[in-house]
Amino acid sequence: MEIKADGSDGSLVLIKQGAEARVFESTFVGSRRCIIKERFSKKYRHPTLDSKLTLKRLNAEARCMTKARRLGVVTPVLYAVDTVMHTLTFEYVEGPSVKDILLGFGLVGVDEEQMADITTQIGNAIGKLHDGGLVHGDLTTSNMLLRSSANQLVLIDFGLSFTSTLPEDKAVDLYVLERALLSMHSSCGNVMDRILAAYRKSSKQWSSTLNKLAEVRQRGRKRTMVG
Repeated sequence: MEIKADGSDGSLVLIKQGAEARVFESTFVGSRRCIIKERFSKKYRHPTLDSKLTLKRLNAEARCMTKARRLGVVTPVLYAVDTVMHTLTFEYVEGPSVKDILLGFGLVGVDEEQMADITTQIGNAIGKLHDGGLVHGDLTTSNMLLRSSANQLVLIDFGLSFTSTLPEDKAVDLYVLERALLSMHSSCGNVMDRILAAYRKSSKQWSSTLNKLAEVRQRGRKRTMVG
């Protein structure tokens, strides 16, 4: 299968395969590097239903990504939406993931200055999302990049994002991140505490969300004990 971004040469390099989508590196309008995310068909679904669901999710991801930028959160620039091929084409962000940076810290020791900067940027970004009624849905350090040229946090992968003003939904968003940090980056110390400190400063609605987070943590512990 050949997927072409408008004006590209059509060459694709698969960089990630997930349950819902494939992610490729390619070029856009000549030589500009880009990312193409293809939401592929599910053969077990009726073709008409599958097409409607895929298109709905494609458009929802594009809308949430665009809304995040309006809220002041840095995301890749969206170049094109192809509703026939079910693809999103957006800017290639040059720089490492926060996951790789923190894993590096786990091996060589924490760079306190860089850690403070990263956690502040993460807390600020999530605060802006939540105050704007947007839940990311998959907050992990793999979905956060640090643009090398500007040392700037970039949030990616809004495939599970949705709009909500409920403190419960925002708390679950934070809980997903907390579990990811505990699983992958426990050697880096109190990363979540640093993020939440920045979140409190950034979000006007932090109190109700963090109260709910305490409840979500309790439910999570109970499920872990029950197994």
